[in-house]
Amino acid sequence: MSLERAVKAKIAGKRDPVKDKEAQEWIEAILGLGFPAGESYEDVLKDGQVLCRLINKIKPGSVAKINESGGQFKMMENINNFQKALKAYGVPDQDVFQTVDLYEKKDISQVTNTLFALGRATWKDESFPGPNLGPKPADECKREFTEEQLAAGQTIIGLQAGQNKGATQAGQNIGAGRKILLGK
Repeated sequence: MSLERAVKAKIAGKRDPVKDKEAQEWIEAILGLGFPAGESYEDVLKDGQVLCRLINKIKPGSVAKINESGGQFKMMENINNFQKALKAYGVPDQDVFQTVDLYEKKDISQVTNTLFALGRATWKDESFPGPNLGPKPADECKREFTEEQLAAGQTIIGLQAGQNKGATQAGQNIGAGRKILLGK
């Protein structure tokens, strides 16, 4: 098998059809439109129009102009505008897919992961009333301790360090002891 086919097979193996379907249903629920029958998930998303409409529904005005016609550069511009809007919305940069991952269908699983990252970001947006995608991110649980409580914690030996009850080195030299012979 050639290296290129091996890489493509590995990337295709990362795809999870269940996650793709879940992301598709989430997009359809937010936009209020179903994907066209007979078209695959990645083909519907390829030109970036659906993605731009999605981010504009979540946060109105995120993408000012959606290119509906033109060459491949106009469609790739839609994807780039979506990516910029994602970052402005609060999706971490490392969670955003590369343009070629979608437009050239290089890594559709990364596109789905980006949609899940957007879904996690919607949990934190109180102005967004729509459905969320994926599990709710954990909230910070800030705790305040008094100086007295902190000082009391210094006297306790944690169980991760083992126990100190009955710990000796007795029995360390079972059998014959080590003999050091000098001059031999």
